[in-house]
Amino acid sequence: MGLLRIIMPPKFQLLAVMAFGVAMLFIENQIQKLEESRSKLERTMARHEVREVEHRQTRDSLRDSPALPEIEDLVIIYNRVPKTASTSFTNIAYDLCGKNRFHVLHINTTKNNPVMSLQDQMRFVRNVTSWREMKPGFYHGHVAYLDFTKFGIKGKPVYINIVRDPIERLVSYYYFLRFGDDYRPGLRRRKQGDKKTFDECVSSGGSDCTPEKLWLQIPFFCGHYSECWNVGSRWALEQAKYNLVNEYLLVGVTEELEDFIMMLEAALPRFFRGATELYRTGKKSHLRKTSEKKPPTKESISKLQQSNIWKMENEFYEFALEQFQFVRAHSVREKDGELYLLAQNFFYEKIYPKVN
Repeated sequence: MGLLRIIMPPKFQLLAVMAFGVAMLFIENQIQKLEESRSKLERTMARHEVREVEHRQTRDSLRDSPALPEIEDLVIIYNRVPKTASTSFTNIAYDLCGKNRFHVLHINTTKNNPVMSLQDQMRFVRNVTSWREMKPGFYHGHVAYLDFTKFGIKGKPVYINIVRDPIERLVSYYYFLRFGDDYRPGLRRRKQGDKKTFDECVSSGGSDCTPEKLWLQIPFFCGHYSECWNVGSRWALEQAKYNLVNEYLLVGVTEELEDFIMMLEAALPRFFRGATELYRTGKKSHLRKTSEKKPPTKESISKLQQSNIWKMENEFYEFALEQFQFVRAHSVREKDGELYLLAQNFFYEKIYPKVN
């Protein structure tokens, strides 16, 4: 540089320094681009290696065993709680089953009894796990959670469900028993002819609106244990919470049904591909509304909320809602009022031994 000062005029020295700086920036930029290209190449190679491994494993498993491919062996059980938009959601499955090539089966229990006898439990578990002709299968019905591991079954089904604000669910059920809904308007209901409103029922101490009638979502998630059906059982509440987070893939809420459907489509496209679009833009034939339903007064709500049963059912609902919103926050993003699923946010690398 000293020689440069002697030979070159100051103006050219400045130009030389600037040129040197530009050259260094250009080289640094090129190095950064090369690093990014190398990272992309490594990710591409890693994905290719994963595909090769998966292909080899699938090929070997098909050669060594006559079993169905894993995704084709999948069974979903939706042990639906009454009046939580369960029929609306189930009808989406019926609309999609032909297009997406899966089977939908309704579990029809005598008098809608959610508790199965021990022998029926055994029959049901055997049917679900070994009925190859009905796989992949989507089973739905008003049945309490059933633990398949008790029966020595290795392949467990995937459980999903929907819960609802407990008072709103009870009000909907109260009017449903009297007026039915727009799904089957001509069907005679059990309490048809009783014109008493829900508020009148609460103020007169009627049997169809007591706090005990709120005790339903907890036992449905708790399962086939006697304590689950003891109204107000703290053990049942804790067991229901445990099952919700450990045994269910996803539990949505009636109030955010579209988000629930979107997340299921992302997690289980084999069954629910096209479900979100159907829900948003279809003819809404899957939607079901209870007829003649009147919202309860603040006085009726306050009276129910004084009971320990409501407090426990509401605690379970709030627990389910918090869990659902946690899962949703890590699965979707909102932009301009619309929800968008997050793209895959992980990949594999440094896979050894290398595939030839």
